[in-house]
Amino acid sequence: MVSSPPDAPIFNPTMRKFGAPQTIIRQYQYWTVMLRPVQLTLGSLVLAAHEPVHEFSKLSQTSFVELHKITAQLEPALAKAFNYDKLNYLMLMMVDPDVHFHVIPRYAKTRHFNGLEFIDFGWPGAPDLRQSNETDAETNQRIIDYILPCWT
Repeated sequence: MVSSPPDAPIFNPTMRKFGAPQTIIRQYQYWTVMLRPVQLTLGSLVLAAHEPVHEFSKLSQTSFVELHKITAQLEPALAKAFNYDKLNYLMLMMVDPDVHFHVIPRYAKTRHFNGLEFIDFGWPGAPDLRQSNETDAETNQRIIDYILPCWT
């Protein structure tokens, strides 16, 4: 049995790799939603579990219940912010073993944000993880600030 995480999670190595705490959009009891510092597509996120496990099936039941709540908030927030065409959840965990998803909005056409062009290099196939859209810390913060008011 996995013990309950503390109210303010200690950031696991995966969360730190993806920029926590600076990239956090929303923090929950069992999960944290972060902007992916390397934007595969506009609004790419990381959804990371707090529990110290390396297998999806080892998460607690309460973590799974909360995951349902989060996805019910995350999907409409990204849709409102960026009007994506599809949304992909990728659980790869090859390099970063802590349980996490890459949440990748998918776009049939190029999007523009903050004076930059964002291309979905893999459309209409799987996301192309080898190519990304160039952003800097200021643009990433603007993306976070743009998503936040869309979250319910």
